[in-house]
Amino acid sequence: MTDDTTLVRRSRYAVAAVFCVHGSVTGSFATRVPWIQEHAGASPGQLGLALAFPALGAALMMPLAARVTHRFGTRTALRGLLALWTLALFLPSLAPNLPTLCAALFVYGGTSGMADVAMNALGVEVEHRLKKSIMSGLHGMWSAGALLGAAIGTVAAHAGLSAQVHHAVMAVVLTLVGTVVCQFVLDVHPDADEEPPPRFTLPPKSALLIGAVGFCAVFAEGASLDWSAVYLRHPRQLGRGRGGCDDRVRADDDDRAAHR
Repeated sequence: MTDDTTLVRRSRYAVAAVFCVHGSVTGSFATRVPWIQEHAGASPGQLGLALAFPALGAALMMPLAARVTHRFGTRTALRGLLALWTLALFLPSLAPNLPTLCAALFVYGGTSGMADVAMNALGVEVEHRLKKSIMSGLHGMWSAGALLGAAIGTVAAHAGLSAQVHHAVMAVVLTLVGTVVCQFVLDVHPDADEEPPPRFTLPPKSALLIGAVGFCAVFAEGASLDWSAVYLRHPRQLGRGRGGCDDRVRADDDDRAAHR
Protein backbone atom coordinates (compact mmCIF):
# COMPACT_ATOMS: atom_id res chain seq x y z
CA MET A 1 0.00 0.00 0.00
CA THR A 2 1.52 3.33 -1.03
CA ASP A 3 1.73 6.38 1.21
CA ASP A 4 -0.69 8.21 -1.08
CA THR A 5 -3.28 5.45 -0.74
CA THR A 6 -2.92 5.49 3.02
CA LEU A 7 -3.35 9.28 3.06
CA VAL A 8 -6.51 9.10 0.95
CA ARG A 9 -8.05 6.37 3.09
CA ARG A 10 -7.24 8.29 6.25
CA SER A 11 -8.84 11.34 4.69
CA ARG A 12 -11.96 9.31 3.93
CA TYR A 13 -12.50 8.54 7.61
CA ALA A 14 -11.67 12.11 8.60
CA VAL A 15 -14.22 13.51 6.15
CA ALA A 16 -16.78 11.04 7.47
CA ALA A 17 -16.14 12.40 10.96
CA VAL A 18 -16.59 15.94 9.63
CA PHE A 19 -19.99 14.97 8.23
CA CYS A 20 -20.89 13.51 11.62
CA VAL A 21 -19.89 16.74 13.39
CA HIS A 22 -21.90 18.81 10.92
CA GLY A 23 -24.97 16.67 11.47
CA SER A 24 -24.57 16.84 15.25
CA VAL A 25 -24.97 20.61 15.14
CA THR A 26 -28.23 20.28 13.25
CA GLY A 27 -29.59 17.63 15.64
CA SER A 28 -28.57 19.70 18.66
CA PHE A 29 -30.42 22.75 17.35
CA ALA A 30 -33.58 20.92 16.29
CA THR A 31 -34.34 19.51 19.73
CA ARG A 32 -34.20 22.93 21.40
CA VAL A 33 -36.36 24.92 18.97
CA PRO A 34 -39.27 25.07 21.50
CA TRP A 35 -36.92 26.53 24.14
CA ILE A 36 -35.53 29.06 21.66
CA GLN A 37 -39.06 30.02 20.57
CA GLU A 38 -40.14 30.66 24.15
CA HIS A 39 -36.96 32.54 25.02
CA ALA A 40 -37.42 34.86 22.02
CA GLY A 41 -41.15 35.24 22.70
CA ALA A 42 -41.99 34.24 19.14
CA SER A 43 -45.45 33.15 18.01
CA PRO A 44 -45.77 30.19 15.61
CA GLY A 45 -46.00 32.59 12.68
CA GLN A 46 -42.96 34.54 13.82
CA LEU A 47 -41.04 31.32 14.35
CA GLY A 48 -41.90 30.28 10.81
CA LEU A 49 -40.49 33.57 9.56
CA ALA A 50 -37.33 33.16 11.61
CA LEU A 51 -36.81 29.60 10.38
CA ALA A 52 -36.67 30.89 6.80
CA PHE A 53 -33.48 32.80 7.58
CA PRO A 54 -31.13 29.77 7.74
CA ALA A 55 -32.07 28.93 4.16
CA LEU A 56 -31.62 32.57 3.13
CA GLY A 57 -28.21 32.72 4.80
CA ALA A 58 -27.11 29.46 3.21
CA ALA A 59 -28.23 30.54 -0.27
CA LEU A 60 -26.32 33.81 -0.05
CA MET A 61 -23.16 32.49 1.62
CA MET A 62 -22.65 29.14 -0.11
CA PRO A 63 -20.98 30.66 -3.22
CA LEU A 64 -18.26 32.12 -0.98
CA ALA A 65 -17.08 28.65 0.09
CA ALA A 66 -15.44 27.98 -3.28
CA ARG A 67 -13.37 31.15 -3.11
CA VAL A 68 -12.34 30.46 0.48
CA THR A 69 -11.25 26.94 -0.47
CA HIS A 70 -9.39 28.23 -3.53
CA ARG A 71 -7.47 30.75 -1.44
CA PHE A 72 -6.59 28.69 1.64
CA GLY A 73 -6.71 25.09 0.43
CA THR A 74 -9.16 22.38 1.39
CA ARG A 75 -7.80 21.59 4.87
CA THR A 76 -7.53 25.13 6.23
CA ALA A 77 -10.79 26.20 4.61
CA LEU A 78 -12.73 23.24 5.97
CA ARG A 79 -11.24 23.65 9.45
CA GLY A 80 -12.22 27.32 9.58
CA LEU A 81 -15.67 26.99 8.02
CA LEU A 82 -16.59 24.00 10.17
CA ALA A 83 -15.50 25.90 13.31
CA LEU A 84 -17.68 28.85 12.33
CA TRP A 85 -20.63 26.47 11.92
CA THR A 86 -20.16 24.66 15.21
CA LEU A 87 -19.72 27.92 17.13
CA ALA A 88 -22.80 29.42 15.42
CA LEU A 89 -24.89 26.78 17.22
CA PHE A 90 -24.72 28.98 20.33
CA LEU A 91 -26.19 32.10 18.68
CA PRO A 92 -29.95 31.31 18.36
CA SER A 93 -30.29 30.50 22.07
CA LEU A 94 -29.03 34.00 22.93
CA ALA A 95 -31.72 35.81 20.91
CA PRO A 96 -34.17 37.67 23.20
CA ASN A 97 -36.56 38.75 20.44
CA LEU A 98 -37.58 38.09 16.84
CA PRO A 99 -35.14 40.45 15.03
CA THR A 100 -32.11 39.05 16.85
CA LEU A 101 -33.36 35.51 16.33
CA CYS A 102 -33.64 36.14 12.58
CA ALA A 103 -30.11 37.57 12.51
CA ALA A 104 -28.72 34.65 14.52
CA LEU A 105 -30.41 32.11 12.27
CA PHE A 106 -29.10 33.91 9.18
CA VAL A 107 -25.52 33.47 10.47
CA TYR A 108 -26.34 29.92 11.55
CA GLY A 109 -27.57 29.03 8.06
CA GLY A 110 -24.78 30.86 6.26
CA THR A 111 -22.00 29.09 8.14
CA SER A 112 -23.81 25.78 7.72
CA GLY A 113 -24.00 26.24 3.95
CA MET A 114 -20.35 27.18 3.54
CA ALA A 115 -19.13 24.26 5.65
CA ASP A 116 -21.50 21.97 3.74
CA VAL A 117 -20.06 22.99 0.38
CA ALA A 118 -16.47 22.59 1.57
CA MET A 119 -16.95 19.14 3.08
CA ASN A 120 -18.95 17.81 0.11
CA ALA A 121 -16.34 19.11 -2.34
CA LEU A 122 -13.63 17.36 -0.35
CA GLY A 123 -15.75 14.21 -0.23
CA VAL A 124 -15.98 14.25 -4.03
CA GLU A 125 -12.19 14.65 -4.26
CA VAL A 126 -11.60 11.69 -1.95
CA GLU A 127 -14.16 9.63 -3.87
CA HIS A 128 -12.37 10.46 -7.12
CA ARG A 129 -9.01 9.37 -5.74
CA LEU A 130 -10.38 6.16 -4.24
CA LYS A 131 -12.14 5.38 -7.53
CA LYS A 132 -15.28 4.16 -5.76
CA SER A 133 -18.50 5.68 -4.45
CA ILE A 134 -18.42 6.89 -0.85
CA MET A 135 -20.83 9.84 -0.85
CA SER A 136 -23.82 7.81 0.34
CA GLY A 137 -21.76 6.63 3.31
CA LEU A 138 -20.66 10.18 4.09
CA HIS A 139 -24.26 11.40 4.11
CA GLY A 140 -25.15 8.42 6.27
CA MET A 141 -22.56 9.69 8.76
CA TRP A 142 -24.28 13.08 8.68
CA SER A 143 -27.55 11.39 9.64
CA ALA A 144 -25.80 9.47 12.41
CA GLY A 145 -24.43 12.75 13.73
CA ALA A 146 -27.86 14.35 13.61
CA LEU A 147 -29.32 11.45 15.61
CA LEU A 148 -26.49 11.71 18.13
CA GLY A 149 -26.99 15.46 18.54
CA ALA A 150 -30.75 15.00 18.88
CA ALA A 151 -30.29 12.29 21.51
CA ILE A 152 -28.03 14.51 23.58
CA GLY A 153 -30.46 17.39 23.14
CA THR A 154 -33.34 15.23 24.36
CA VAL A 155 -31.40 14.29 27.48
CA ALA A 156 -30.49 17.94 28.08
CA ALA A 157 -34.11 19.04 27.71
CA HIS A 158 -35.33 16.25 29.99
CA ALA A 159 -32.80 17.38 32.61
CA GLY A 160 -34.17 20.94 32.41
CA LEU A 161 -30.91 22.32 31.04
CA SER A 162 -31.29 25.63 29.22
CA ALA A 163 -30.48 25.69 25.52
CA GLN A 164 -27.84 28.33 26.22
CA VAL A 165 -25.83 26.01 28.46
CA HIS A 166 -26.51 22.96 26.32
CA HIS A 167 -25.52 24.66 23.06
CA ALA A 168 -22.49 26.37 24.60
CA VAL A 169 -21.10 23.01 25.73
CA MET A 170 -21.92 21.32 22.42
CA ALA A 171 -20.40 24.20 20.44
CA VAL A 172 -17.10 23.91 22.32
CA VAL A 173 -16.96 20.12 22.13
CA LEU A 174 -17.88 19.93 18.45
CA THR A 175 -15.45 22.71 17.55
CA LEU A 176 -12.61 20.84 19.24
CA VAL A 177 -13.56 17.55 17.58
CA GLY A 178 -13.91 19.20 14.18
CA THR A 179 -10.55 20.95 14.50
CA VAL A 180 -8.81 17.68 15.34
CA VAL A 181 -10.34 15.57 12.56
CA CYS A 182 -9.70 18.27 9.95
CA GLN A 183 -5.98 17.69 10.52
CA PHE A 184 -6.31 14.39 8.66
CA VAL A 185 -8.22 15.47 5.54
CA LEU A 186 -6.56 15.99 2.17
CA ASP A 187 -4.91 19.36 1.75
CA VAL A 188 -5.57 20.22 -1.89
CA HIS A 189 -4.39 23.54 -3.32
CA PRO A 190 -5.16 24.98 -6.77
CA ASP A 191 -2.44 25.40 -9.37
CA ALA A 192 -0.62 28.71 -9.31
CA ASP A 193 -2.13 29.80 -12.63
CA GLU A 194 -5.67 28.61 -11.85
CA GLU A 195 -8.28 31.36 -11.87
CA PRO A 196 -10.38 31.76 -8.71
CA PRO A 197 -14.02 30.69 -9.05
CA PRO A 198 -16.59 33.41 -9.73
CA ARG A 199 -18.44 34.94 -6.80
CA PHE A 200 -21.77 34.06 -8.40
CA THR A 201 -22.90 32.23 -11.49
CA LEU A 202 -26.27 31.08 -12.77
CA PRO A 203 -26.77 27.30 -12.96
CA PRO A 204 -27.16 25.69 -16.39
CA LYS A 205 -30.66 24.90 -17.58
CA SER A 206 -29.91 21.20 -17.32
CA ALA A 207 -29.58 21.59 -13.53
CA LEU A 208 -32.95 23.29 -13.02
CA LEU A 209 -34.99 20.08 -12.87
CA ILE A 210 -32.53 18.45 -10.47
CA GLY A 211 -32.56 21.63 -8.41
CA ALA A 212 -36.37 21.61 -8.25
CA VAL A 213 -36.39 18.00 -7.05
CA GLY A 214 -33.72 18.84 -4.48
CA PHE A 215 -35.70 21.86 -3.29
CA CYS A 216 -38.80 19.74 -2.68
CA ALA A 217 -36.78 17.17 -0.75
CA VAL A 218 -34.98 19.76 1.37
CA PHE A 219 -38.23 21.67 1.97
CA ALA A 220 -39.93 18.58 3.41
CA GLU A 221 -36.84 17.56 5.39
CA GLY A 222 -36.32 21.04 6.83
CA ALA A 223 -39.96 21.48 7.78
CA SER A 224 -40.12 18.17 9.64
CA LEU A 225 -36.76 18.78 11.31
CA ASP A 226 -37.49 22.32 12.51
CA TRP A 227 -41.12 21.83 13.55
CA SER A 228 -41.20 18.29 14.98
CA ALA A 229 -40.03 19.35 18.45
CA VAL A 230 -42.51 22.25 18.49
CA TYR A 231 -45.34 19.93 17.42
CA LEU A 232 -44.55 17.44 20.16
CA ARG A 233 -44.20 20.15 22.79
CA HIS A 234 -47.28 22.27 22.09
CA PRO A 235 -50.11 20.64 20.06
CA ARG A 236 -49.34 17.22 21.53
CA GLN A 237 -48.65 18.69 24.98
CA LEU A 238 -45.63 16.50 25.58
CA GLY A 239 -43.14 17.60 28.21
CA ARG A 240 -39.39 17.84 27.92
CA GLY A 241 -37.57 14.64 27.00
CA ARG A 242 -38.99 11.29 28.10
CA GLY A 243 -40.91 12.88 30.91
CA GLY A 244 -43.34 14.28 28.32
CA CYS A 245 -44.93 10.88 27.83
CA ASP A 246 -45.65 10.59 31.55
CA ASP A 247 -47.07 14.12 31.58
CA ARG A 248 -49.43 13.28 28.75
CA VAL A 249 -50.61 10.08 30.41
CA ARG A 250 -51.33 11.94 33.65
CA ALA A 251 -53.18 14.66 31.74
CA ASP A 252 -55.35 12.07 29.97
CA ASP A 253 -56.12 10.36 33.28
CA ASP A 254 -57.16 13.69 34.81
CA ASP A 255 -59.45 14.43 31.84
CA ARG A 256 -61.17 11.07 32.14
CA ALA A 257 -61.60 11.50 35.88
CA ALA A 258 -63.16 14.94 35.39
CA HIS A 259 -65.82 13.53 33.07
CA ARG A 260 -66.90 10.71 35.37
